[in-house]
Amino acid sequence: MRQQSSEQLMKAIHAYIGALSYSREPQGLYDPIEYVLDMGGKRLRPVLMLLAYNLYREDVERVYPQAAAIETYHNFTLLHDDLMDNADMRRGVPTVHKKWDANTAILSGDAMLILSYRFLAQECSAEALPQVMEVFGQTALEICEGQQWDMEFERRDDVTVEEYIEMIRLKTSVLLAGALKMGAVLGGAPAEDAERLYRFGERMGLAFQLQDDYLDVYGDPATFGKKIGGDILCNKKTYMLITALQLAEPDDRKALEGWLAATDADPAEKIVAVTALYNKVGIAERCREKIAAYYAEGLQSLEEVGVEAALKQPLKDYVGQLMNRQL
Repeated sequence: MRQQSSEQLMKAIHAYIGALSYSREPQGLYDPIEYVLDMGGKRLRPVLMLLAYNLYREDVERVYPQAAAIETYHNFTLLHDDLMDNADMRRGVPTVHKKWDANTAILSGDAMLILSYRFLAQECSAEALPQVMEVFGQTALEICEGQQWDMEFERRDDVTVEEYIEMIRLKTSVLLAGALKMGAVLGGAPAEDAERLYRFGERMGLAFQLQDDYLDVYGDPATFGKKIGGDILCNKKTYMLITALQLAEPDDRKALEGWLAATDADPAEKIVAVTALYNKVGIAERCREKIAAYYAEGLQSLEEVGVEAALKQPLKDYVGQLMNRQL
């Protein structure tokens, strides 16, 4: 069966999304949507969907609308996240609520969510549509749950590692997992394979998010793509911080809590001091071990998918490329 590489699929879906046009009025509703989708990005989620579909069928262009649905939905969540966080920039350009206003961000975001459902149903087979809609609906609901947990964690000082892992599973992993499962369903995969691909995406999503936690502290800014220490400066509840608070000796915990409470600390000094406290309890090694464990679990689920190994190689290679970032 003809397999396409992740690079080929990314170019194809990028072009497809770029060619989408909105002839409806008013432009004030649709211009921000085109603006958001034109920002680019890795198109990770639609590529995963297409790679999963390509395990079972060659005609990947048949599910471009569903892949566009996933990317439109993902960008909708980013648009609303930016508004909730009052973020000024996204991918190097002003966020929608800064370029326009908050009301526009809310309404255009709502329209993106509706468009996601329309794209999802477009030319979808009658056999696959109920299950695809069920997976998408469950995924969208769980992402809202994850976002709510994330907001509540900001006000809590007793968040556990287990709670954090569940939050990032809901907020990040389930959309990767759902994209893979929907691709499998659209391709006519057996139910067992669809579930294995879901678990593959779920485990890889956890590995990706923990890798971001790790790289925010220990990464190289030139390859990570943003400044190091941002999570430390905003006291973000990450695996790193939560684990350090649990494992630190009393004096070190007190020092760490002091940095969390400081309102006028020098940013560079805070990053250095908190990183030193992380080093004392071996956070880097613990995080790398957890990332490796989730990655291995994901690969095991992919290994169990019932197609020949050669067909799974593009998907395996793609995820491997994403994980090979300064770890």
